[in-house]
Amino acid sequence: MIEQVRRQRSLGTALFLALFLAILFWRLVPLMPGRVVWPGPDLALCLTLIWVLRRPRQLPVLAIGLAFLVEDLLLMRPVGLWAALMVLGSEAARKREAAWRELPFMVEWLRVAILIAMLMAANRFVQVLFFLPVPSLGQVILQYIATIAAYPVISGLAGWLLNLPRNRVETDTRLR
Repeated sequence: MIEQVRRQRSLGTALFLALFLAILFWRLVPLMPGRVVWPGPDLALCLTLIWVLRRPRQLPVLAIGLAFLVEDLLLMRPVGLWAALMVLGSEAARKREAAWRELPFMVEWLRVAILIAMLMAANRFVQVLFFLPVPSLGQVILQYIATIAAYPVISGLAGWLLNLPRNRVETDTRLR
């Protein structure tokens, strides 16, 4: 029984990392070079928060930190800043997962929107504090709006395709 639980956790972590890398690959592919478009949603952020809120024991904090560190390196962002913020944000969501589970989806969506706003504001604050290049505020706001708008879609797809529905209690309490 314990081996089966460990296998499920390992498979869940591997699936998350595979999806994360697919999203990262999609972001790196130049689909329309030279053309300036609106910023799209941060699907990796949505996927991480959904996974932490649906299956918190399947996604260790080390996997989140390493995945976002690789993303920082490949997207040429300040190394470790977004990874550290994502670790803090995902752990804050993980800590409140049991309380959020019974609430309606709209409340979860609102709380995730507030958490993402805090993460983006903290990222911007640290970049300004250390005189790092900062993207324009309009672009950040547009990405925030796109990310919040994509959250319900990604949540529905995760529940349907990945078997990550809401309101399902994990039963593997022995291996906390």
